[in-house]
Parts: sequence; C-alpha cells; structure tokens
Amino acid sequence: MRHIRPDLFRGFLFLACIPLALIYTVSCTPTAQRPAGPAGDYFDATDLFEKGQVKQCIKFTEGLANSTPPTNYTDRARVLRVVVFSGEVKAFKELAEAYSKGWQKSKVPSARSDYGFQRQNNLEYGGEAALNLRVVAAHLFSGGELPKDLTLEVLYPRAEGPTVLVQLSRVVDGGGIDSAAQDALATDALRKGIDDALGEIVGGGRAAARTQLKAGPVKLDNFKFAIFLARQLEDAAGFFDKKHSFDPKKFKDLCGEATNLTNAALATLKGNPDKDKEKEVKKLQDEIKATLKSV
Repeated sequence: MRHIRPDLFRGFLFLACIPLALIYTVSCTPTAQRPAGPAGDYFDATDLFEKGQVKQCIKFTEGLANSTPPTNYTDRARVLRVVVFSGEVKAFKELAEAYSKGWQKSKVPSARSDYGFQRQNNLEYGGEAALNLRVVAAHLFSGGELPKDLTLEVLYPRAEGPTVLVQLSRVVDGGGIDSAAQDALATDALRKGIDDALGEIVGGGRAAARTQLKAGPVKLDNFKFAIFLARQLEDAAGFFDKKHSFDPKKFKDLCGEATNLTNAALATLKGNPDKDKEKEVKKLQDEIKATLKSV
C-alpha cells in the first residue's frame, strides 16, 4: 500500500465532498501493461520508430521479420523494415552525392579530405541499407506474390524531418561544415528519407501519411506497394554501379529483385485488369532492363 506524506494528507481532506465510490474507481484503475511475446516486441519496435531511434527499431524487428513459422507480426515487421531501409537508402544516396560534388569543387585540402571520407562512409552505409532492403523484399515475395492484407501499423515519427536539407547546398558548393553540422545533417537526412518513404508508401505525401497513421493501421495497396518497392530496389542498385562501389553481382541482384516486384505488381491485376497500371509496370520493367545494361 502506498504511504501518504502528512503534508499531502491535509490536501486530501478537501476531497471529502467527492463520492467515495468515484475515488475508489479512479484509484483502482489498472495500469496498461506491455503486451507479451511478438506483440510486445512489435510494440517496442514501433515505440522506438516513433521516437526516431531507427537503429534500435531494426534490432527489435529482426527476430519478428525472420520468425519461423511466421507470427501475426512477421509481415508487419517486414513492412516497417521496408520503411526504414528505404529511408536510409534515400538519405545515404543524397548525402553521398552531395559530398561527392563537394569533394570535386572544394579547393581546401582539409575540406576535400573530409568530404571524401564522408562520401565513402555514406556509400558504405547506403550499400548496407540497399542489401537489407533486398533481403526483406525477398522475404515478402517468397511465395511468388506479395502477402495479402499488408498493413503499415506504426505511429508517425515525433520529430519530422525537413523537406529540404539546407546545409546540403553548402556541401555541394564545396564549403566546409564542421563535424557537429555534419552530424546534424545526417540526422535530418535520415528523418527526411523516412518521412518521404512513409508519404510514398501510404500515398498522398507526408501530411496524408501522418493523418492516416494517426487514425490507426493503414492497409496497403499491394500494387502501389510493389511498384514503390521495385523503384526503391532499382534506385538502391546505384550504390553498386560503376560510379560508386562497383559490384556487378550485388547490382544485378538488386535489379533482379526489383523485376520480381514488378511481376508481383502484375499478379495483383489478374482478377481486375487495368491497362494503365499494366503500362506503368511495363515502363518500369523497361527502365530496370536499361539500368542493367549500364553494368
């Protein structure tokens, strides 16, 4: 039983006019408990995601995403990982390209050296995110088509990323920024990437994603999700092309998985043909083939 301090007891006397039944009801209301098992792990992962702690979120979803046999939270964890890895791909690509341009333009030896280091780091981080995205895409497509009733069940991040990375223009122009500014830029880029990924997956941009996720789990359109994921994989393959960390096998593997996702998109149209959507898929497939020919 809780002990009440004497000084607080005097304050409680003022509550004498309140019905005792009401006081008893309020004081005995049970505290909400964390769910157990896979539900608890997913709850923790989404809590971390909302707080912007994406690295920890990935750790908490790893077991769920690779669970054998799958649980009710396996596909939800995989969709969440798609969001995070897509956001990382977007962020690291934007940063790597900016530092690459800054490295070329900078005439200050120290800044040039620093930019070269940052470029290489972001290429490595981006390559890792690209490969992780391919793994989760392969898991989602393991049955030859995407699972039915995929949902995005997570709260929108509390700290929204900027729509434009202001410091990026200084980097591109070759102007030096200190380590604190580089760290802040990296944080903003990741937040921006994840917010943009949420807007694209849900559809309608960030505002729509925030509104819909606040209302509860969002059921995903499998066709749109497959197209989104295929484009992300094709884009992610760029980390391994001739201009970056050249690795033909990884490049082709990512493009191959992107092609699989276009087939998954077509599979969603079997019962309800749509010529416009078929043209969209055909165009994307042609783009992927053209990308493959570049290596």
